[in-house]
Amino acid sequence: MPEIHRTAVVEPGARLGDTVRVGPFCHIGAEVELGEGVELLSHVAVAGRTAVGEGTRIFPFASIGHRPQDLKYKGEPSRLVIGRDNIIREHVTMNPGTTGGGMVTTIGDGGLFMVGVHIAHDCRIGNQVIMANNATLGGHVVVGDFAVLGGLAAVHQFVRVGQHAMIGGVTGVERDVIPYGSVLGDRARLVGLNIVGMQRRGFSRDEIQAMRTAYQVLFGGDNGTFAERLDAVEGRFPEIRPVREMLDFIRAESSRGLTQPKPDGG
Repeated sequence: MPEIHRTAVVEPGARLGDTVRVGPFCHIGAEVELGEGVELLSHVAVAGRTAVGEGTRIFPFASIGHRPQDLKYKGEPSRLVIGRDNIIREHVTMNPGTTGGGMVTTIGDGGLFMVGVHIAHDCRIGNQVIMANNATLGGHVVVGDFAVLGGLAAVHQFVRVGQHAMIGGVTGVERDVIPYGSVLGDRARLVGLNIVGMQRRGFSRDEIQAMRTAYQVLFGGDNGTFAERLDAVEGRFPEIRPVREMLDFIRAESSRGLTQPKPDGG
């Protein structure tokens, strides 16, 4: 049976797993679903059609599932779906979807969302994502698995951030970030690959070397057009998975363009 503090409010209709723990002064809406082992520490507000996966912990003053900050939203029955084993720290806000983005915002498994993180409507967040304090996503942003966003980073709506990418602190991201890429700056510039992240996650020396070479061909030279350089990299490394992922990401449809290095290579 769920453990619910006497000061918490759980509206009729909410579905709570038997091992859920709800701390003081929390509020849980009528259409909320909390999986087994979910813990709301205190002063957490969970609203709307929100599902929270098993083992996720939500810290004080987080606002989860309240209506999106979108003037076009008219109360449509959109959803927020949060995966399992996430850590959602103080003052985090996560909004549900809208009709313009498929009616759902999704958060993967095993993420860490530090103090003051904001995830706007219709975002799609992968597994094992880390967002440091006050990092912010506009609407419709896609973040791949294992991406890391530094403190106070801000990502423009509709931008895609590839898997294993690293976004530096206080960085404004206006264009897509390639998988395994590292970006920095007031207005983000591509500064290389997240080699440390690749090493920590067990990528082989051959895979890392192939990525170094592929990156240099794509972004470090001026031989041919960018499309021709893409074809050259594909022909050279047809079986290297991270290279394949980077090429597929670049070729996929996007409305935001691609974050590039500075013209001088910096």
